[in-house]
Amino acid sequence: MPIHPQEPGRAASDPGAQVPQGADPGPRGDLPRPEPPRPDAADGGPGPDAAGPAPAEDAYTTAIQELEDRWRRALADLDNLRKRHARELERERAVERSRTAAAFLPVLDNLELALTHAGADPGPIVAGVRAVRDQAVNVLELLGYPRHAETGVPFDPARHEVVGVVQDPDAAPGTVVEVLRPGYGDGERQLRPAAVTVAKRE
Repeated sequence: MPIHPQEPGRAASDPGAQVPQGADPGPRGDLPRPEPPRPDAADGGPGPDAAGPAPAEDAYTTAIQELEDRWRRALADLDNLRKRHARELERERAVERSRTAAAFLPVLDNLELALTHAGADPGPIVAGVRAVRDQAVNVLELLGYPRHAETGVPFDPARHEVVGVVQDPDAAPGTVVEVLRPGYGDGERQLRPAAVTVAKRE
């Protein structure tokens, strides 16, 4: 039986063909050929992540910087507001002190007039000093500090300070018998309580 020589291309594509021992079978047609290596990977160059930070990281960095700037501006505004409030408060205090001092100037003027007549008849001097006292009391009342020097009223620890207890048959127990030093103001606006003596309880 005659033997026909096998064509080279047919033997490579025929999977059932016999390959002599020791020969290179060559690439098979049914398997994918390997891709050639990339130049950057073979040379050890930068990979795809070496272009720079991701866009999300840039957005986070920008947002943090904006928040820091807003925080610094808020601190600066708060400090300026505190300083402005302190200046306004000091100015209001100065105006109030000036108004109170100006209210007492007429009292000082009347005292000066009383002293200029010290060598004259004492009767008018006493009347003048009493008028000056009444004027000063009126000034304090206008400023919100009324005078309290009442007797015969029940003792009130919020308005009175006991400096003595006396036996007085004409006074009810626990009532104010004598005011030794008047008090001025009420409640939270009290300058001082009245110093009084109180009738002794039986």
